[in-house]
Amino acid sequence: MHKFNCPFEYVDLIEKFQKNEVTASRLYAYIAKGMKDKKNKDVMLKMSYEEKAHSLIWKQYTKKDIKPNEFKVVFYKFLSVLLGYTFVIKLLEKDEYDGISSMEEVKEVFPEIEHIVAQEKAHEEALIDMLDEERLNYTGAMVLGLNDALVELTGAIAGLTFVLMNTTLIAMSGIITGIAATLSMAASNFLAERADGNENALKASVYTGIAYLITVVFLVLPYLVLPNEMYVIALVWMILTVVALIYSFSFYIATVKSEKVMPKFLEMSLISLSVALISFLIGLLAKFCFGIEVG
Repeated sequence: MHKFNCPFEYVDLIEKFQKNEVTASRLYAYIAKGMKDKKNKDVMLKMSYEEKAHSLIWKQYTKKDIKPNEFKVVFYKFLSVLLGYTFVIKLLEKDEYDGISSMEEVKEVFPEIEHIVAQEKAHEEALIDMLDEERLNYTGAMVLGLNDALVELTGAIAGLTFVLMNTTLIAMSGIITGIAATLSMAASNFLAERADGNENALKASVYTGIAYLITVVFLVLPYLVLPNEMYVIALVWMILTVVALIYSFSFYIATVKSEKVMPKFLEMSLISLSVALISFLIGLLAKFCFGIEVG
């Protein structure tokens, strides 16, 4: 009969495994509680149960009750509301997969690890694939809004920066252009979705419009908060914001779809920044060719 004795040098590691499982179990139970769809609810409850079962295996070694990571629980609860439960689950599972290498290093000492690793790699991945979150059906609409805003507005603002040379005027131009483009983009997407026979065309256009408008706010913000003469710093800030937005969204999409982040990030960055550079050069050319001065 196997005796559950934990060598001293592995105590901290096993306690970490147990804490991670308890934390995941608590979060899955919380997410399940807010679900209306019975199928999704049952999947989440099963995942919560399995994580709890894993924690009990580790408890046989630690001989103690370990509380979940409360900060992580609160933070991931917030993320589940903001970005959806699929993103949070995939993020949690990614953390667990990253920890699998640590488990495999000590599987000679702890025979139970082989079972846990196998379940983490196969069974729970299958359960996650069973989930059906409504907002993920509209990632295409969000990508459309984000991409369009980044390409159009980044280019427009970059082009105006050295023509107007005044952060207030640039911000006003960006806001007017951005709001008009948001309404135009949402309306165009609605008509396109209707033409394709999508019954949820209105909802898709709303997701497109929201993604576009949020992008507008982030891009115009540097010009709103900086003094009029600091238009160059505002431009640099905006470019850094563009890169951060692209990476954040690429990370979100890659996480929920279990894809790699960098290919999407590099593709979107190349397109957006190339358009911004071309528009910036056109703005400079217009300023010098036509002698435009804004006093």
